[in-house]
Amino acid sequence: MIQLKRINKVYDDGFQALKEIDLTFEEGKINVLIGPSGCGKTTTMKLLNRLTEYTDGQILIDGKDLNQINPIELRRQMGYVIQNIGLFPHMTIYDNVATVPKLLKWDKQRIRKRVDELLQLVNLDPETYRGRYPSELSGGQQQRIGVIRALAAEPSTILMDEPFSALDPISREQLQDELVRLQREINKTIVFVTHDMDEAIKIADQVILMKDGQVVQKGSPKQLLENPANEFVREFIGENRLESAKTLPPLSEFVVEGYPSVTGQSDLQDVIDVMVEHNLAELPVVDGENKYRGIVSLYRALSNKQAVLSDVLDTSIQAVNENEAIDDVMNHTKNAPGSVIPIVSNESELIGVVNHNQLFQALHQFYQRKSGGE
Repeated sequence: MIQLKRINKVYDDGFQALKEIDLTFEEGKINVLIGPSGCGKTTTMKLLNRLTEYTDGQILIDGKDLNQINPIELRRQMGYVIQNIGLFPHMTIYDNVATVPKLLKWDKQRIRKRVDELLQLVNLDPETYRGRYPSELSGGQQQRIGVIRALAAEPSTILMDEPFSALDPISREQLQDELVRLQREINKTIVFVTHDMDEAIKIADQVILMKDGQVVQKGSPKQLLENPANEFVREFIGENRLESAKTLPPLSEFVVEGYPSVTGQSDLQDVIDVMVEHNLAELPVVDGENKYRGIVSLYRALSNKQAVLSDVLDTSIQAVNENEAIDDVMNHTKNAPGSVIPIVSNESELIGVVNHNQLFQALHQFYQRKSGGE
């Protein structure tokens, strides 16, 4: 847990960039700092790895005063992803990802295993990509490498400074979805800076909206959409988003029917083949009567190839009834450990899934229709 207590930042010329900031970044949550240019969001984030020093107040990381932690050690223990990716062009993907583990003097076998695990985590085949150079990858692939490089030394906290803003819209949406899925696997404390409200709504557990160096409102996306604190918050969120949040479409509009599934008796290699063939990170598992039993992830399957399906089946992922309200489903997506939410009938038979990415794409289209006056 990271706590900021009455933090002020005043530059030498007298400009006060931050004013009495009180914030808590909870462990395992995606915390999004957002606001207009010059509001202090990036300055706030840079305080955490001491790229910027605060004037007064106190920052605690797991109860320890930030000023008592060596800056170099702090940065090695804290992942950092920036807008322009920052991969070393003369180094292979393997060496880029292995940079911090090498500095920490991990042994070669441990580094090799960690790099391969991380490449698999973002659906990049280690044999194919390990020896390539950044110039041989697309922008979206490079940013995936930037993300897993920040994860390489297993930090508890990851700082992300507008990491997807330079990407094209399609790659950006894919990376947002990838981040939400990854977070369910890695469960890190993420501090994410953006200027895009749609991005904040999509990925955040906590949104911190700032203006003129102060926190104007903080809370879940749902809390900000339903109860904006003042006129500035209303204007920044946008009336279309606020209005649309009150009149969301029914769940049936978001169900992906015909989504692949496997039975509990399937061979694990066959399950892996199905996921690879359909480019899926997760698959629902059903019994002989098509009743939902759990989810298998590609990452767990690849990490346990000698196991049987029941050994890697995640039965903690609860299905959603087809008659559930869309608001409740949106809350469910925040707490679900995977990127798909199984949808079942009253008889517990699998109907399809709600896919996080498609859900937010559909909501975005809904906002656009609303803004067009429909």
